[in-house]
Amino acid sequence: MRASLIQIAVDPDESVEARRARAASLVVAQQGADLVVLPELWPVGAFAYTAFEAEAEPLEGPTHEVMAKAAAEAGTWLHAGSFVERADDGTLYNTGLVFSPRGERTAVYRKIHRFGFDRGEAVMMGAGEELVTVALPDTTLGLATCYDLRFPEQFRGLVDAGAETLVVAAGWPERRRSHWTLLAQARAVENQAYVLGVGTAGTHGDVQQAGHSIVVDPWGEVLAQAGADEEILTVELDPAKVRATREQFPALKDRRLGLAPPH
Repeated sequence: MRASLIQIAVDPDESVEARRARAASLVVAQQGADLVVLPELWPVGAFAYTAFEAEAEPLEGPTHEVMAKAAAEAGTWLHAGSFVERADDGTLYNTGLVFSPRGERTAVYRKIHRFGFDRGEAVMMGAGEELVTVALPDTTLGLATCYDLRFPEQFRGLVDAGAETLVVAAGWPERRRSHWTLLAQARAVENQAYVLGVGTAGTHGDVQQAGHSIVVDPWGEVLAQAGADEEILTVELDPAKVRATREQFPALKDRRLGLAPPH
C-alpha cells in the first residue's frame, strides 16, 4: 500500500484560492498512490486565527469541491487534511474530510481536542464528539488532528473501533517538534498500528511550522520523515504487519483498564 503525505507550505502571501488550486494539483500528481494525506487547516493556516471567520466554509464548500475532484482525478483515497467549517448554526469546526478514489466523501471528522488554552481555536471553534474510522480495501484508518495526538485515549478508542493505520493531520509548531516525533512513535507502539503524521511547512500567524511529517510502523520504527520545507513523503506500507505485530506481541489482549464492562 503506497501512501503519500503532502507537507504543503502555508504562506500568508499566497491566497487561499491559489493554495487550494495548488494543493489539488499536488494531489492529482500522486496517481498510483493508494492513500494521499494533507495537513491540518492548510487553506488558512492552523495558527492564522484572524482568518478563521472570513475563510470559514460550509461542509460542501470550495475545499470539499476541489478535493473531491482531485481524489477522483488521481484515483486515490484522499484524506484532505482539514479546513475551517461553518456549520448551519454558525459554529466553526476544524473539520477533516476523506474521499474515495471516485471522489465520493466517505468521512467527516471534527477535531475533538481544540488547542489554545482558552485562546484561539479553543474558544473560536466547537469541539467534535465522534471518533471516526474509515475502511479502505487494505486497512482501516483512524482519524485525528494535531493536538489530538497528546490524548492517548482517543487513539485507543480508534483501535477498539478497528483502526490499523492512525492518520494525524497537523499544523505542529517548530518549537515543540521533539514532542511531535516522540508522540507519533508512542501512539504507534502502544496501539501496534501505523502512524501517518503530516504537518505543514512555512510560517503563519507568526508561528513557524515544524514540518517533519512522519511515518511510523507498528513497532515504533520511523520509516520516513520529511524535513522542514514543503515536501511529499511517499512510503510503502504493509497492512499485514499490523496484524502480525499484534499476534507476535499481543499486548493489546492484556489490557485490564478502560475496557467495556462485561454483560
